[in-house]
Amino acid sequence: MTKEKKKSKNLQTRPPVVVVLGHVDHGKSSILEKIKDLKITEKESGGITQHIGAYEVEHQGKKITFIDTPGHEAFSAMRSRGAKVADIAILVIAAEEGIKPQTKEAISHIKKAKIPMIVAINKMDKPGADPEKVKRELSVQDILVESMGGKIPSVETSAETGKGISDLLELILLVAEMEDFKADVSKLAEGVIVESYLDPQRGPTATLILQNGILKKGDILGTSSVVGKIRIMEDFQGKAIEKAFPSMPVVVLGFESVPGVGERLKVFANIEAAKKEFTKKELGSLKGTEFLKEDKRVLNIILKVDVLGSVEAIEEVLKDLPQEKVVLKALKAEVGEINESDVKLAIGSKAKIIGFRVKADSIVQSLAEREKIKIACFEVIYELAQGVRDLLEKRVSSEVVRVDLGKVKILEIFLREKNRQIIGGKVIDGEARRGASIEVYRNEEKVGQGKIAKLQKEKKEIGEVGKGSECGILYQGDTKIEEGDILHIYIKESRKGEL
Repeated sequence: MTKEKKKSKNLQTRPPVVVVLGHVDHGKSSILEKIKDLKITEKESGGITQHIGAYEVEHQGKKITFIDTPGHEAFSAMRSRGAKVADIAILVIAAEEGIKPQTKEAISHIKKAKIPMIVAINKMDKPGADPEKVKRELSVQDILVESMGGKIPSVETSAETGKGISDLLELILLVAEMEDFKADVSKLAEGVIVESYLDPQRGPTATLILQNGILKKGDILGTSSVVGKIRIMEDFQGKAIEKAFPSMPVVVLGFESVPGVGERLKVFANIEAAKKEFTKKELGSLKGTEFLKEDKRVLNIILKVDVLGSVEAIEEVLKDLPQEKVVLKALKAEVGEINESDVKLAIGSKAKIIGFRVKADSIVQSLAEREKIKIACFEVIYELAQGVRDLLEKRVSSEVVRVDLGKVKILEIFLREKNRQIIGGKVIDGEARRGASIEVYRNEEKVGQGKIAKLQKEKKEIGEVGKGSECGILYQGDTKIEEGDILHIYIKESRKGEL
Protein backbone atom coordinates (compact mmCIF):
# COMPACT_ATOMS: atom_id res chain seq x y z
CA MET A 1 0.00 0.00 0.00
CA THR A 2 1.40 3.44 -0.94
CA LYS A 3 1.88 6.22 1.60
CA GLU A 4 -0.80 8.31 -0.15
CA LYS A 5 -3.40 5.52 0.13
CA LYS A 6 -2.48 4.89 3.75
CA LYS A 7 -2.80 8.59 4.52
CA SER A 8 -6.20 8.89 2.86
CA LYS A 9 -7.39 5.80 4.75
CA ASN A 10 -6.46 7.49 8.07
CA LEU A 11 -8.29 10.67 7.08
CA GLN A 12 -11.94 10.41 8.04
CA THR A 13 -14.83 12.84 7.60
CA ARG A 14 -15.65 14.60 10.86
CA PRO A 15 -18.66 16.72 11.97
CA PRO A 16 -18.45 20.49 11.42
CA VAL A 17 -17.63 22.80 14.35
CA VAL A 18 -19.79 25.94 14.25
CA VAL A 19 -19.45 29.33 15.96
CA VAL A 20 -22.33 31.84 16.14
CA LEU A 21 -21.38 35.53 15.96
CA GLY A 22 -23.17 38.87 15.64
CA HIS A 23 -24.30 42.05 17.38
CA VAL A 24 -25.43 41.93 21.02
CA ASP A 25 -29.21 41.35 21.36
CA HIS A 26 -29.61 40.15 17.77
CA GLY A 27 -30.41 36.63 19.00
CA LYS A 28 -27.17 34.59 18.99
CA SER A 29 -27.93 32.96 22.34
CA SER A 30 -31.63 32.55 21.46
CA ILE A 31 -30.78 30.62 18.29
CA LEU A 32 -28.37 28.37 20.20
CA GLU A 33 -31.02 27.79 22.89
CA LYS A 34 -33.67 26.99 20.26
CA ILE A 35 -31.38 24.44 18.63
CA LYS A 36 -30.81 22.87 22.07
CA ASP A 37 -34.56 22.81 22.74
CA LEU A 38 -35.37 21.18 19.40
CA LYS A 39 -32.48 18.75 19.27
CA ILE A 40 -31.45 17.88 22.82
CA THR A 41 -34.14 18.32 25.48
CA GLU A 42 -36.71 16.41 23.45
CA LYS A 43 -34.49 13.33 23.69
CA GLU A 44 -32.70 13.81 26.99
CA SER A 45 -34.58 14.96 30.09
CA GLY A 46 -32.79 17.93 31.64
CA GLY A 47 -30.66 18.57 28.56
CA ILE A 48 -27.35 20.26 29.43
CA THR A 49 -27.06 20.94 33.14
CA GLN A 50 -24.13 23.38 33.08
CA HIS A 51 -22.31 25.72 30.73
CA ILE A 52 -19.39 23.78 29.26
CA GLY A 53 -18.70 25.94 26.20
CA ALA A 54 -19.78 23.52 23.46
CA TYR A 55 -22.46 20.97 22.63
CA GLU A 56 -23.40 18.52 19.91
CA VAL A 57 -26.66 17.98 18.04
CA GLU A 58 -27.81 15.50 15.41
CA HIS A 59 -29.77 16.50 12.30
CA GLN A 60 -30.75 14.15 9.48
CA GLY A 61 -28.52 11.49 11.04
CA LYS A 62 -25.43 13.74 11.00
CA LYS A 63 -23.71 15.48 13.91
CA ILE A 64 -22.92 19.19 14.32
CA THR A 65 -20.85 20.72 17.14
CA PHE A 66 -21.68 24.26 18.31
CA ILE A 67 -19.24 26.40 20.27
CA ASP A 68 -21.33 28.14 22.93
CA THR A 69 -18.98 31.00 23.91
CA PRO A 70 -19.67 34.50 25.26
CA GLY A 71 -19.40 35.83 21.69
CA HIS A 72 -16.81 36.97 19.21
CA GLU A 73 -14.48 38.15 22.01
CA ALA A 74 -13.90 34.57 23.15
CA PHE A 75 -13.64 33.47 19.51
CA SER A 76 -11.02 36.21 19.07
CA ALA A 77 -9.18 35.04 22.20
CA MET A 78 -8.97 31.54 20.71
CA ARG A 79 -7.77 32.91 17.38
CA SER A 80 -5.19 35.19 19.04
CA ARG A 81 -3.52 32.03 20.37
CA GLY A 82 -3.42 30.60 16.87
CA ALA A 83 -6.20 28.11 17.53
CA LYS A 84 -8.42 27.48 14.50
CA VAL A 85 -11.27 25.74 16.23
CA ALA A 86 -14.37 26.67 14.18
CA ASP A 87 -15.06 25.38 10.67
CA ILE A 88 -18.18 27.43 9.89
CA ALA A 89 -19.42 30.79 11.23
CA ILE A 90 -23.10 31.75 11.53
CA LEU A 91 -23.50 35.53 11.27
CA VAL A 92 -26.71 36.50 13.09
CA ILE A 93 -28.40 39.80 12.13
CA ALA A 94 -31.75 41.04 13.48
CA ALA A 95 -34.14 41.55 10.55
CA GLU A 96 -35.65 44.73 12.00
CA GLU A 97 -32.34 46.37 12.98
CA GLY A 98 -29.84 45.43 10.29
CA ILE A 99 -26.07 45.81 10.53
CA LYS A 100 -24.69 47.27 13.77
CA PRO A 101 -21.09 48.00 14.90
CA GLN A 102 -20.58 44.54 16.41
CA THR A 103 -21.96 42.96 13.22
CA LYS A 104 -19.09 44.62 11.35
CA GLU A 105 -16.63 43.37 14.01
CA ALA A 106 -18.00 39.83 13.62
CA ILE A 107 -17.64 40.03 9.81
CA SER A 108 -14.03 41.12 10.28
CA HIS A 109 -13.36 38.19 12.64
CA ILE A 110 -14.87 35.70 10.17
CA LYS A 111 -12.86 37.09 7.26
CA LYS A 112 -9.62 36.93 9.28
CA ALA A 113 -10.39 33.34 10.31
CA LYS A 114 -10.95 32.46 6.61
CA ILE A 115 -13.85 30.12 7.30
CA PRO A 116 -17.17 29.69 5.42
CA MET A 117 -20.04 31.93 6.53
CA ILE A 118 -23.81 31.43 6.70
CA VAL A 119 -26.03 34.48 7.30
CA ALA A 120 -28.99 34.00 9.65
CA ILE A 121 -31.45 36.90 9.34
CA ASN A 122 -33.13 36.51 12.72
CA LYS A 123 -36.20 37.95 14.50
CA MET A 124 -38.38 37.53 11.41
CA ASP A 125 -41.39 37.50 13.77
CA LYS A 126 -40.78 41.15 14.76
CA PRO A 127 -42.73 44.07 13.24
CA GLY A 128 -40.52 45.95 10.81
CA ALA A 129 -38.52 42.87 9.81
CA ASP A 130 -36.90 43.69 6.45
CA PRO A 131 -34.59 40.90 5.23
CA GLU A 132 -34.00 42.59 1.85
CA LYS A 133 -32.69 45.71 3.59
CA VAL A 134 -30.32 43.50 5.62
CA LYS A 135 -29.04 41.88 2.42
CA ARG A 136 -28.43 45.30 0.84
CA GLU A 137 -26.52 46.44 3.93
CA LEU A 138 -24.45 43.23 3.79
CA SER A 139 -23.51 43.91 0.17
CA VAL A 140 -21.92 47.20 1.32
CA GLN A 141 -19.70 45.06 3.59
CA ASP A 142 -18.71 42.86 0.60
CA ILE A 143 -21.00 40.07 1.80
CA LEU A 144 -23.16 39.04 -1.16
CA VAL A 145 -25.77 36.39 -0.36
CA GLU A 146 -26.98 33.82 -2.89
CA SER A 147 -30.36 35.50 -3.50
CA MET A 148 -28.47 38.61 -4.64
CA GLY A 149 -26.20 36.68 -7.00
CA GLY A 150 -23.46 35.97 -4.46
CA LYS A 151 -22.04 32.77 -2.99
CA ILE A 152 -22.89 33.16 0.71
CA PRO A 153 -25.95 31.17 1.85
CA SER A 154 -28.56 32.93 3.99
CA VAL A 155 -31.62 31.82 5.91
CA GLU A 156 -34.49 33.71 7.56
CA THR A 157 -35.01 32.61 11.17
CA SER A 158 -37.01 33.31 14.30
CA ALA A 159 -35.63 31.92 17.54
CA GLU A 160 -39.00 32.82 19.09
CA THR A 161 -41.16 30.68 16.76
CA GLY A 162 -38.53 28.20 15.52
CA LYS A 163 -38.90 29.40 11.91
CA GLY A 164 -35.90 28.53 9.76
CA ILE A 165 -33.96 26.64 12.46
CA SER A 166 -34.16 23.32 10.57
CA ASP A 167 -33.21 25.16 7.36
CA LEU A 168 -30.18 26.60 9.15
CA LEU A 169 -29.06 23.13 10.28
CA GLU A 170 -29.51 21.81 6.73
CA LEU A 171 -27.37 24.67 5.38
CA ILE A 172 -24.64 23.83 7.90
CA LEU A 173 -24.63 20.20 6.75
CA LEU A 174 -24.61 21.30 3.09
CA VAL A 175 -21.60 23.61 3.63
CA ALA A 176 -19.88 20.84 5.61
CA GLU A 177 -20.44 18.38 2.77
CA MET A 178 -18.97 20.82 0.24
CA GLU A 179 -15.97 21.63 2.45
CA ASP A 180 -15.49 17.94 3.39
CA PHE A 181 -13.87 18.45 6.81
CA LYS A 182 -11.38 15.67 7.63
CA ALA A 183 -9.42 14.46 10.62
CA ASP A 184 -6.43 12.11 10.87
CA VAL A 185 -7.39 9.48 13.44
CA SER A 186 -3.96 7.83 13.30
CA LYS A 187 -2.25 10.88 14.84
CA LEU A 188 -1.74 11.41 18.55
CA ALA A 189 -4.81 13.29 19.75
CA GLU A 190 -4.69 17.09 19.53
CA GLY A 191 -7.28 19.82 19.91
CA VAL A 192 -8.25 23.16 21.50
CA ILE A 193 -9.54 24.19 24.95
CA VAL A 194 -12.88 25.99 24.45
CA GLU A 195 -13.89 26.42 28.10
CA SER A 196 -12.31 25.89 31.53
CA TYR A 197 -13.04 26.57 35.17
CA LEU A 198 -12.26 25.38 38.68
CA ASP A 199 -15.02 23.09 39.94
CA PRO A 200 -15.17 23.35 43.78
CA GLN A 201 -15.84 19.61 44.10
CA ARG A 202 -13.99 18.10 41.12
CA GLY A 203 -11.03 20.44 40.57
CA PRO A 204 -9.68 21.92 37.28
CA THR A 205 -12.21 21.20 34.53
CA ALA A 206 -11.80 21.84 30.80
CA THR A 207 -13.93 21.43 27.70
CA LEU A 208 -11.95 20.60 24.59
CA ILE A 209 -12.73 19.94 20.97
CA LEU A 210 -10.57 17.29 19.35
CA GLN A 211 -9.16 18.05 15.88
CA ASN A 212 -7.14 14.91 15.17
CA GLY A 213 -6.60 11.53 16.76
CA ILE A 214 -8.67 9.59 19.29
CA LEU A 215 -8.55 10.68 22.93
CA LYS A 216 -8.71 8.02 25.64
CA LYS A 217 -9.22 8.05 29.39
CA GLY A 218 -5.78 7.91 31.06
CA ASP A 219 -4.00 9.88 28.28
CA ILE A 220 -1.34 12.43 29.29
CA LEU A 221 -2.27 15.95 28.08
CA GLY A 222 -0.24 19.15 27.78
CA THR A 223 -1.17 22.73 26.85
CA SER A 224 0.96 25.88 26.80
CA SER A 225 0.28 26.45 30.51
CA VAL A 226 -0.52 23.12 32.19
CA VAL A 227 -0.21 19.34 32.00
CA GLY A 228 -2.28 16.49 33.41
CA LYS A 229 -3.59 12.94 33.10
CA ILE A 230 -7.23 12.30 32.16
CA ARG A 231 -8.92 10.71 35.15
CA ILE A 232 -12.51 11.52 34.10
CA MET A 233 -13.81 12.09 30.58
CA GLU A 234 -17.43 13.02 29.80
CA ASP A 235 -19.51 14.01 26.81
CA PHE A 236 -21.28 17.41 26.72
CA GLN A 237 -24.22 16.01 28.74
CA GLY A 238 -22.02 14.75 31.55
CA LYS A 239 -22.06 11.05 30.61
CA ALA A 240 -18.83 9.16 31.30
CA ILE A 241 -16.99 8.06 28.13
CA GLU A 242 -13.80 6.07 27.49
CA LYS A 243 -12.98 7.51 24.04
CA ALA A 244 -13.50 10.81 22.20
CA PHE A 245 -13.36 11.42 18.45
CA PRO A 246 -12.60 14.51 16.30
CA SER A 247 -15.07 17.45 16.53
CA MET A 248 -16.62 15.99 19.65
CA PRO A 249 -16.93 18.34 22.68
CA VAL A 250 -15.35 16.57 25.65
CA VAL A 251 -15.17 17.53 29.32
CA VAL A 252 -11.85 16.47 30.86
CA LEU A 253 -10.75 16.32 34.52
CA GLY A 254 -7.16 15.66 35.51
CA PHE A 255 -5.23 18.85 34.70
CA GLU A 256 -2.89 20.08 37.46
CA SER A 257 -4.45 23.57 37.17
CA VAL A 258 -7.01 25.33 34.97
CA PRO A 259 -5.81 25.67 31.33
CA GLY A 260 -6.49 28.82 29.29
CA VAL A 261 -9.26 29.10 26.70
CA GLY A 262 -7.87 28.83 23.20
CA GLU A 263 -4.78 26.86 24.24
CA ARG A 264 -3.85 23.99 21.96
CA LEU A 265 -3.50 20.59 23.60
CA LYS A 266 -1.60 17.45 22.65
CA VAL A 267 -1.25 13.91 23.97
CA PHE A 268 2.21 12.86 25.23
CA ALA A 269 3.85 9.60 26.21
CA ASN A 270 4.38 10.80 29.79
CA ILE A 271 4.17 13.87 32.06
CA GLU A 272 7.90 14.60 31.71
CA ALA A 273 7.62 14.81 27.92
CA ALA A 274 4.64 17.15 28.22
CA LYS A 275 6.42 19.45 30.70
CA LYS A 276 9.53 19.52 28.53
CA GLU A 277 7.62 20.85 25.50
CA PHE A 278 5.39 23.37 27.26
CA THR A 279 6.47 26.17 29.56
CA LYS A 280 4.28 27.79 32.17
CA LYS A 281 2.67 31.05 31.04
CA GLU A 282 0.68 33.36 33.31
CA LEU A 283 -2.91 34.09 32.31
CA GLY A 284 -4.73 37.35 32.85
CA SER A 285 -3.53 39.99 30.41
CA LEU A 286 -5.08 42.89 32.31
CA LYS A 287 -3.40 41.97 35.55
CA GLY A 288 -0.49 44.27 36.31
CA THR A 289 -0.01 45.47 32.74
CA GLU A 290 -0.68 49.17 33.37
CA PHE A 291 2.10 51.74 33.03
CA LEU A 292 1.36 54.56 35.47
CA LYS A 293 2.16 58.21 34.79
CA GLU A 294 1.96 60.98 37.36
CA ASP A 295 -0.77 62.83 35.46
CA LYS A 296 -3.01 59.78 35.23
CA ARG A 297 -5.66 58.56 37.64
CA VAL A 298 -6.23 54.87 38.34
CA LEU A 299 -9.37 52.74 38.62
CA ASN A 300 -8.69 49.53 40.55
CA ILE A 301 -11.09 46.66 39.92
CA ILE A 302 -11.47 43.12 41.23
CA LEU A 303 -12.97 40.90 38.54
CA LYS A 304 -14.76 37.68 39.52
CA VAL A 305 -16.40 35.51 36.83
CA ASP A 306 -18.16 32.21 36.29
CA VAL A 307 -15.70 30.45 33.97
CA LEU A 308 -12.18 31.11 32.67
CA GLY A 309 -13.44 31.73 29.15
CA SER A 310 -15.36 34.71 30.49
CA VAL A 311 -12.18 36.18 32.05
CA GLU A 312 -10.48 36.22 28.68
CA ALA A 313 -13.54 37.52 26.81
CA ILE A 314 -13.98 40.36 29.33
CA GLU A 315 -10.28 41.24 29.24
CA GLU A 316 -10.47 41.55 25.44
CA VAL A 317 -13.35 44.05 25.76
CA LEU A 318 -11.89 46.04 28.67
CA LYS A 319 -8.53 46.45 26.91
CA ASP A 320 -10.38 48.43 24.21
CA LEU A 321 -11.71 51.03 26.69
CA PRO A 322 -9.91 54.41 26.41
CA GLN A 323 -7.24 54.75 29.10
CA GLU A 324 -5.48 57.98 28.11
CA LYS A 325 -6.90 59.81 31.15
CA VAL A 326 -7.61 56.99 33.60
CA VAL A 327 -5.71 53.69 33.81
CA LEU A 328 -7.71 50.51 34.45
CA LYS A 329 -5.91 48.13 36.79
CA ALA A 330 -7.26 44.65 37.56
CA LEU A 331 -5.91 43.66 40.97
CA LYS A 332 -7.53 40.25 40.57
CA ALA A 333 -9.15 38.53 37.57
CA GLU A 334 -10.27 35.04 38.47
CA VAL A 335 -13.01 32.43 38.51
CA GLY A 336 -15.24 32.11 41.59
CA GLU A 337 -17.96 33.70 43.73
CA ILE A 338 -17.32 37.11 45.33
CA ASN A 339 -15.99 36.47 48.85
CA GLU A 340 -14.83 38.29 52.00
CA SER A 341 -11.17 38.39 50.89
CA ASP A 342 -12.26 40.26 47.73
CA VAL A 343 -14.02 42.88 49.87
CA LYS A 344 -11.00 43.19 52.20
CA LEU A 345 -8.71 43.67 49.19
CA ALA A 346 -11.12 46.31 47.85
CA ILE A 347 -11.06 48.17 51.19
CA GLY A 348 -7.27 48.44 51.20
CA SER A 349 -6.97 49.34 47.52
CA LYS A 350 -10.17 51.41 47.08
CA ALA A 351 -11.18 49.01 44.30
CA LYS A 352 -14.56 48.31 42.74
CA ILE A 353 -15.70 44.67 42.63
CA ILE A 354 -17.06 43.55 39.27
CA GLY A 355 -18.88 40.23 38.98
CA PHE A 356 -19.89 38.39 35.81
CA ARG A 357 -22.53 35.68 36.25
CA VAL A 358 -21.48 35.29 39.90
CA LYS A 359 -22.98 36.55 43.16
CA ALA A 360 -22.00 37.66 46.64
CA ASP A 361 -23.80 36.00 49.56
CA SER A 362 -25.62 38.04 52.22
CA ILE A 363 -22.63 38.08 54.61
CA VAL A 364 -20.31 39.44 51.89
CA GLN A 365 -22.98 41.97 50.80
CA SER A 366 -23.36 43.22 54.38
CA LEU A 367 -19.58 43.60 54.78
CA ALA A 368 -19.36 45.50 51.48
CA GLU A 369 -22.23 47.86 52.44
CA ARG A 370 -20.72 48.48 55.86
CA GLU A 371 -17.34 49.34 54.33
CA LYS A 372 -18.95 51.30 51.44
CA ILE A 373 -17.44 48.97 48.81
CA LYS A 374 -19.30 48.93 45.50
CA ILE A 375 -20.18 45.50 44.05
CA ALA A 376 -21.61 45.49 40.51
CA CYS A 377 -22.72 42.21 38.94
CA PHE A 378 -23.58 41.67 35.28
CA GLU A 379 -24.97 38.94 33.03
CA VAL A 380 -23.96 40.45 29.66
CA ILE A 381 -20.37 41.34 28.71
CA TYR A 382 -21.28 44.59 26.96
CA GLU A 383 -23.27 45.79 29.96
CA LEU A 384 -20.24 45.02 32.15
CA ALA A 385 -17.99 46.99 29.77
CA GLN A 386 -20.40 49.95 29.90
CA GLY A 387 -20.46 49.75 33.70
CA VAL A 388 -16.64 49.88 33.85
CA ARG A 389 -16.65 52.75 31.31
CA ASP A 390 -19.02 54.69 33.60
CA LEU A 391 -16.67 54.10 36.56
CA LEU A 392 -13.69 55.30 34.49
CA GLU A 393 -15.59 58.45 33.47
CA LYS A 394 -16.34 59.24 37.12
CA ARG A 395 -12.58 59.28 37.71
CA VAL A 396 -12.07 61.90 34.98
CA SER A 397 -12.08 65.46 36.35
CA SER A 398 -15.11 67.47 35.31
CA GLU A 399 -14.34 70.56 33.25
CA VAL A 400 -15.94 74.00 33.10
CA VAL A 401 -16.75 75.04 29.54
CA ARG A 402 -18.14 78.22 28.04
CA VAL A 403 -21.38 77.94 26.08
CA ASP A 404 -22.19 80.92 23.83
CA LEU A 405 -25.93 81.67 23.79
CA GLY A 406 -26.40 84.71 21.55
CA LYS A 407 -25.86 88.44 20.87
CA VAL A 408 -27.91 91.54 21.72
CA LYS A 409 -27.54 94.96 20.04
CA ILE A 410 -28.19 97.88 22.43
CA LEU A 411 -30.82 100.30 21.15
CA GLU A 412 -31.49 102.51 24.21
CA ILE A 413 -30.21 103.33 27.71
CA PHE A 414 -33.01 103.85 30.27
CA LEU A 415 -31.18 104.13 33.60
CA ARG A 416 -27.57 104.36 34.79
CA GLU A 417 -26.51 103.72 38.38
CA LYS A 418 -23.12 102.91 39.93
CA ASN A 419 -22.86 99.18 39.12
CA ARG A 420 -25.99 98.60 37.09
CA GLN A 421 -27.98 99.83 34.12
CA ILE A 422 -31.41 99.30 32.61
CA ILE A 423 -30.97 98.95 28.87
CA GLY A 424 -33.07 98.08 25.82
CA GLY A 425 -31.87 95.95 22.96
CA LYS A 426 -32.67 93.48 20.19
CA VAL A 427 -31.53 89.85 20.08
CA ILE A 428 -29.65 89.58 16.76
CA ASP A 429 -28.37 86.02 17.21
CA GLY A 430 -29.31 83.03 19.37
CA GLU A 431 -30.96 84.03 22.66
CA ALA A 432 -30.58 86.12 25.79
CA ARG A 433 -31.09 84.36 29.14
CA ARG A 434 -31.65 85.64 32.67
CA GLY A 435 -28.62 84.99 34.88
CA ALA A 436 -26.23 84.63 31.93
CA SER A 437 -22.86 86.38 31.71
CA ILE A 438 -22.15 89.24 29.30
CA GLU A 439 -19.13 90.48 27.38
CA VAL A 440 -19.52 94.07 26.11
CA TYR A 441 -18.14 94.80 22.62
CA ARG A 442 -17.81 98.31 21.13
CA ASN A 443 -16.55 98.66 17.55
CA GLU A 444 -15.63 94.94 17.64
CA GLU A 445 -13.41 95.45 20.71
CA LYS A 446 -14.16 93.98 24.12
CA VAL A 447 -14.57 96.81 26.64
CA GLY A 448 -16.03 95.02 29.68
CA GLN A 449 -18.19 92.33 31.15
CA GLY A 450 -21.10 91.76 33.52
CA LYS A 451 -24.29 89.81 34.10
CA ILE A 452 -28.01 89.80 33.14
CA ALA A 453 -29.76 90.23 36.53
CA LYS A 454 -33.27 90.52 35.06
CA LEU A 455 -34.82 90.13 31.63
CA GLN A 456 -38.08 91.65 30.34
CA LYS A 457 -40.15 91.38 27.20
CA GLU A 458 -43.15 93.70 26.73
CA LYS A 459 -42.66 94.85 30.35
CA LYS A 460 -43.04 91.29 31.70
CA GLU A 461 -40.21 89.42 33.41
CA ILE A 462 -39.10 86.39 31.41
CA GLY A 463 -36.44 83.69 31.52
CA GLU A 464 -35.18 83.94 27.94
CA VAL A 465 -35.73 85.91 24.74
CA GLY A 466 -35.11 84.57 21.22
CA LYS A 467 -33.64 85.98 18.03
CA GLY A 468 -35.51 88.92 16.49
CA SER A 469 -37.20 90.01 19.74
CA GLU A 470 -36.62 93.24 21.65
CA CYS A 471 -36.03 93.07 25.39
CA GLY A 472 -35.22 95.06 28.50
CA ILE A 473 -32.16 94.05 30.52
CA LEU A 474 -31.12 94.85 34.08
CA TYR A 475 -27.36 94.75 33.62
CA GLN A 476 -24.91 94.38 36.51
CA GLY A 477 -21.27 95.33 35.94
CA ASP A 478 -18.66 98.10 36.07
CA THR A 479 -18.68 98.93 32.34
CA LYS A 480 -20.92 101.76 31.16
CA ILE A 481 -22.90 100.36 28.22
CA GLU A 482 -23.68 102.69 25.30
CA GLU A 483 -26.13 102.60 22.40
CA GLY A 484 -24.79 100.48 19.52
CA ASP A 485 -22.79 98.16 21.82
CA ILE A 486 -23.06 94.42 21.15
CA LEU A 487 -23.51 92.14 24.15
CA HIS A 488 -22.14 88.58 23.80
CA ILE A 489 -24.30 86.37 26.04
CA TYR A 490 -22.80 83.15 27.47
CA ILE A 491 -22.93 80.73 30.39
CA LYS A 492 -20.34 78.46 31.98
CA GLU A 493 -21.22 74.79 32.49
CA SER A 494 -19.52 72.07 34.47
CA ARG A 495 -19.42 69.01 32.24
CA LYS A 496 -18.67 65.44 33.19
CA GLY A 497 -15.20 64.45 32.07
CA GLU A 498 -14.96 62.24 29.01
CA LEU A 499 -12.51 59.40 28.45
